[in-house]
Amino acid sequence: MKTGFFVVAELTGRALDEVRDVQRVHDPKLASSSTPHITIVGSSGVGPIAADTPVERMREVLGSIAHATPPITVHFEPPIRFMQTEIVVLPLDPHGELRALHERIATSGLVFDQARFPFSPHCTLSFYPTITPAMQRKLLGLRIEAPVVIRRLQVYQTLDPQPSRKVLEVELGTRGSGLGTRNGREAGSVERNGS
Repeated sequence: MKTGFFVVAELTGRALDEVRDVQRVHDPKLASSSTPHITIVGSSGVGPIAADTPVERMREVLGSIAHATPPITVHFEPPIRFMQTEIVVLPLDPHGELRALHERIATSGLVFDQARFPFSPHCTLSFYPTITPAMQRKLLGLRIEAPVVIRRLQVYQTLDPQPSRKVLEVELGTRGSGLGTRNGREAGSVERNGS
């Protein structure tokens, strides 16, 4: 896994429950190691944010982008298996509001590692196990119908081989809501250390 900082949107509500249930059955290691999420920055389009980027700099840049972005509702497409891999994901339309958010982050002035693939937002269903033909049929036949409303972005620091660590969370759409800043910190921004 690449090192650096990934920007994700953790699932909530019914979509979270449905994806977590699938992961628990088909990839318990994945289910126990992270909250089901949509990867916004880090694995496609651009690579992870450079590992030496200060959290305060990410809070400033990502907080500004998030606060100017209203919540985004997306729908999962049918699952696919990434070619020549054992990975099965729920893809999302790589255009529209989600791409606009990705592009705002990618062109924000933060430094990113290079990515090998074009922007392909997704939520991973199965990452670690070898996919048998029966498992592939079952996973590819799944449908997650519940919409996903993205209201927050989380930033995780990869510490391979240690578990990733959440270092920052920003809320979407808070500009003009009267939250403003408090003690020099943007409302809606939460730094999480050790969680």
